[in-house]
Amino acid sequence: MSIQEKIKQQIEQNPVVLFMKGTPQFPQCGFSARAVSLLKSCGVTEFVGVNVLEDPEIRQGIKDFSNWPTIPQLYVNGEFVGGSDIMAEMHESGELQALFKG
Repeated sequence: MSIQEKIKQQIEQNPVVLFMKGTPQFPQCGFSARAVSLLKSCGVTEFVGVNVLEDPEIRQGIKDFSNWPTIPQLYVNGEFVGGSDIMAEMHESGELQALFKG
């Protein structure tokens, strides 16, 4: 299975996936910590955190997959949402919370 197929499978099989540096319990960068915090503030307790620091192939592969240069990256119901800045903007406008209510 290629790295792209592996990433696609993770995204399709889990409703909420956060590709991040570190783990949800121990984020390894401020942006990943912020993304986890934003998810929790929306009441999301169950999500898959993929630690890109453990696998250089996934670290590069997710950037290629989404055509997005930075990590973290949030996927909800198979759709790419964005990184921590976009998540913060969506949270301020209420869009992020709305993603998890429907």
